[in-house]
Amino acid sequence: MDHILARLASDSFYHLSHTSLTGSRCQGLACFSAKQQDLTGWEEACHSSPTVYCLGQCYRGPARQGEDVLPHIANHARKSVLLGNVVNAAVLDLAEYCKTGGGQALHQVLHMDSAAVIQQVSASGLRGRGGAAFPTGLKWQLLAAQRADCKYLVANADEGDPGSFSDRLLMERDPYRLIEAMLIAGITVGAKQAYIYLRREYEQAASILQAAITQARAAGWLGQHVLGSAHAFDISLVIGKGSYLCGEETAMLNAIEDRRPEARLRPPQITELGLYNKPTLVNNVETLCAIPWIITHGAAAYAALGTPESPGTKLLSLNSVFKRPGLYEVEFGISLRDIVDKLGLGLKQGQLKGLMLGGPLAGLIPPQLLDTPLAYQSLQQIGGAVGHGGVIAFDDSCSIAELVAQVFRFGAFESCGKCTPCHHGAAEIARHFDDILQGGHWNADRWQALVTALADASLCGHGRGLAEFAQSIQRHYHAELQTCFTSV
Repeated sequence: MDHILARLASDSFYHLSHTSLTGSRCQGLACFSAKQQDLTGWEEACHSSPTVYCLGQCYRGPARQGEDVLPHIANHARKSVLLGNVVNAAVLDLAEYCKTGGGQALHQVLHMDSAAVIQQVSASGLRGRGGAAFPTGLKWQLLAAQRADCKYLVANADEGDPGSFSDRLLMERDPYRLIEAMLIAGITVGAKQAYIYLRREYEQAASILQAAITQARAAGWLGQHVLGSAHAFDISLVIGKGSYLCGEETAMLNAIEDRRPEARLRPPQITELGLYNKPTLVNNVETLCAIPWIITHGAAAYAALGTPESPGTKLLSLNSVFKRPGLYEVEFGISLRDIVDKLGLGLKQGQLKGLMLGGPLAGLIPPQLLDTPLAYQSLQQIGGAVGHGGVIAFDDSCSIAELVAQVFRFGAFESCGKCTPCHHGAAEIARHFDDILQGGHWNADRWQALVTALADASLCGHGRGLAEFAQSIQRHYHAELQTCFTSV
């Protein structure tokens, strides 16, 4: 009975538990920034039910579910780590995947010591591509060192940042790469059971992944004896029910357990007590999909790409405000200006007002800082973030008041409600900026107090990220922001 009550409480939390998404319009930030391209479509999105904040179709916003087309996909790195099969025809058959070189890394790992695999991953410099940028090798090492009768691996496929669609295309066009990577990770750290937590909005990816898992199991890749070895490993697909908060790893683990998906207090870290209170490794899809290339080509080859500060490649998702939106693989070190002008070919209309890189919980970067390189420390120094690699351009038709209102509407809608600054503060900011758009003004001291509370007292990155966005607006768009406030 307790489990049933917990599940009912969990289901009441979600936005998309029992609803068809066919025909739904997206009102995420990537589509919001493109509203001038289709004002009627944007108006439909604003009144659409259920509310959907990203369909992973940011290259054609305002997007509608069921009307997808393939975007422009291109590699701009010296060596393509991730897009080899994605650029060409989708590889949806295991035998075909093996013909392209798939499976070689797995066979190597089956004959390697776990410490040697972890050393390769560590030496590559690979960091988590989901936003936190934690060193992947260190995370694997922490889990491998845990003494436990059971460990879990979870692939975070809850690509919820409005503006991002890289994981979706990796899963839909190269699903066996993810499966191979999960096998490598699980065998290395000692996890025998894995889960892919996939966001509800990715309906096509769900059917492709389930078919790939079934085929991999039939071929002996999954099961009690992986490819005839002594290693046991299996994968289950878990479909989300609509919550941005499930991108936060502890909330995602709660969701898999059929519990209310709120962020957990830490410590303990999930490498000690994670899914079902067992040591758990969580990596996002893009992070995992780099692993087979690193194993077959070597850590040095991967580390030679990008910069010493930020080695390797990164997938960037450019939204439909660009003349050439799409998915790009780049090496770290490329300037933001080159991303705008050389990849995106500039904007379809107007002048660039700001660039949102890494989702709504990161800063807005003004045009005068476009010479900043795409690198972790460089972006951090200007109040930005690599994040998951979504690149949303805003042209000069968008006011700062409009943008702040939209970000905080999203923030309030997706808040889990567990901590007061996020649950009530985000809603208050959204409400007051909606009033400002109708000609009103607000008190600057109250704004500052709420932003400070979000930064200092939020339980997880949702509230803190909203504060970082607000602080970037204060830093880079101070004059326009001040017009929203009274002097009292």
